[in-house]
Amino acid sequence: MSDLFAATAASTDYDASHIEVLEGLEPVRRRPGMYIGGVDERALHHLASEVLDNAMDEAVAGHATRIEVTLDAGDRLTIVDNGRGIPVDEHPKYPGKSALEVIMTMLHSGGKFSGKAYATSGGLHGVGISVVNALSSDLTVEVARNKALFRQTFSRGLPTSGLDSVGAVTGRRGTTVAFTPDTQIFGDDAHFKPARLYKLARSKAYLFRGVEIRWKCDPDLISDATPATATFQFPGGLADHLTEQLGDRELVVGELFAGRADLPEDRGSVEWAVAWPMWGDGATSYYCNTVPTPDGGTHEAGLRAALAKGIKGFAGLIGQKKATDLAPEDVMTGAELMLSLFIRDPQFQSQTKDRLTSPEAARLVETAVRDHFDHWLTGNEGRARTLLGVLLERMDDRLRRRADLANLRKTATNKRNVRLPGKLTDCTRSDPVGTEVFIVEGDSAGGSAKQARDRTTQAVLPIRGKILNVASANTAKILANTEVGDLIQALGCGTRDRYDPAALRYEKVVIMTDADVDGAHIATLLMTFFFQEMPGLVRDGHLYLAQPPLYRLAHGGTVAYARDDAHREELMRTVFKGKTNLEIGRFKGLGEMASAQLKETTMDPSKRTLLRVTMPADYDARADVKDLVERLMGRHPEHRFAFIQASARQVEAEAIDA
Repeated sequence: MSDLFAATAASTDYDASHIEVLEGLEPVRRRPGMYIGGVDERALHHLASEVLDNAMDEAVAGHATRIEVTLDAGDRLTIVDNGRGIPVDEHPKYPGKSALEVIMTMLHSGGKFSGKAYATSGGLHGVGISVVNALSSDLTVEVARNKALFRQTFSRGLPTSGLDSVGAVTGRRGTTVAFTPDTQIFGDDAHFKPARLYKLARSKAYLFRGVEIRWKCDPDLISDATPATATFQFPGGLADHLTEQLGDRELVVGELFAGRADLPEDRGSVEWAVAWPMWGDGATSYYCNTVPTPDGGTHEAGLRAALAKGIKGFAGLIGQKKATDLAPEDVMTGAELMLSLFIRDPQFQSQTKDRLTSPEAARLVETAVRDHFDHWLTGNEGRARTLLGVLLERMDDRLRRRADLANLRKTATNKRNVRLPGKLTDCTRSDPVGTEVFIVEGDSAGGSAKQARDRTTQAVLPIRGKILNVASANTAKILANTEVGDLIQALGCGTRDRYDPAALRYEKVVIMTDADVDGAHIATLLMTFFFQEMPGLVRDGHLYLAQPPLYRLAHGGTVAYARDDAHREELMRTVFKGKTNLEIGRFKGLGEMASAQLKETTMDPSKRTLLRVTMPADYDARADVKDLVERLMGRHPEHRFAFIQASARQVEAEAIDA
């Protein structure tokens, strides 16, 4: 009760003085992760991308032909373009301030909202260059415009000088931005990596054939094979890039499928380059308006669809009926491809632009690429038949693996069936219909579950401790994790685009964890795993949550089980109303429950309660669902911190009401 009074007293101290209004660029310095995805090395280099993207936007718009990227000692990065130059005249909405100062010191200011200054651009929200300014200890902008040179300096987002007219210049135009990242934000140990910046500059040159990019770096900063100076210009665009990446590797067919197409109604353009090497794991590079989108997105989906439908269409023309089972994964596995899309007003999953979500991009890319792919296939039937033959072999391998896993209904003690994890105690029924696997935490709980199960239809897979949070791990770490590997192996249906519902070995996948906070956390981690790695399993309604009890209540011959504190209080008011000397026992975990109790309360289909985990029917188009999972379970703890701050008041209010 005293805690309740304390909470109530604390809440009364909350008044208008506690409400902060962050102005200018202060929000960026307070929460940099919201704008650049964190404060690590990747985020540090994102500053370079923001400035370089602005220069590339000038080039793509036809106003710049040259960009210079220079890294000097002290993490001083300078990026120069010969474009139109940032406007320096007084902004009509802010008397006394130049347009340059407005752009550098105010969020959501820029020339890319209306589409009048740029048809397509990587910048969208008017925050990129101002964010760089906010997170730099010092920044200098020089603008050569109308034969005059102007300069202004800033520190941590604030002007340290006015806009000074340096004097007249001839033969020079464009914008120069020189900045030093703020060690107060990124720490003393974070530094620009010459190799990373070199690769960034080089990749931008491939994305637009009309630009020349010059690279220069202080030799004392280089500790590897990165050159100190270089000039990039690639008339062949992505085809040149992919050819260099492939090196001397042998291809399934001797030439790339590469091309470029304008989108209808002046909506932009798309460029691609695809190769099928004889060996290798494959590699993909996706871009939108010269911005890398490493997580792919809707333009990637359009390319996948174009290639899969194109090869199946060719197979139909030559009467190859076997190709009806070809899937996009058969076409994409082992392929090396690059895709660059230019469109108006693209939509990205976040400010870091890792994934494109524009719905129309899939259709535009598929239509443009499919037409060219059809011509490429029919233009050389021998080449197309060779490619089709290799893809059919990959399809056969995939179907064979699926059949092997579906047919191997096995127990953990059968040595012939080495494809199942040793911890799995399988059921005896060979048909998946009516079967279920319980994922339990720890060997102790696994032992109780094995004794309580129906051996015919119920399997048990114990996992050790808390499973890896796949939302914050890279692919290599996920694949190397033993618990994740056991889970994937036991279910047999594959992951992500390799998910095959016909190969799923159980009708129900039941997460059964302790009825406490740790159990809820483990269940959340497992649901995150299925959401990211096997969304089809969730969408098809195969995932469930068991509801084990937390309390056992007994009086005389009457016994009841409570799921949580609230349920316990309800039982005391109803079933055990007026009873004295009531026995209340709290289960420490599933491993502490007798097998008969576990069966009666949690595993017996005739008595238990299961919660089915579902996803919205329009999940594929719902970026907000994926964003929520990313914020709560992803790599950036600042997003979770912001959620906790935003929700804390609600939790406090509920505690007071209770």
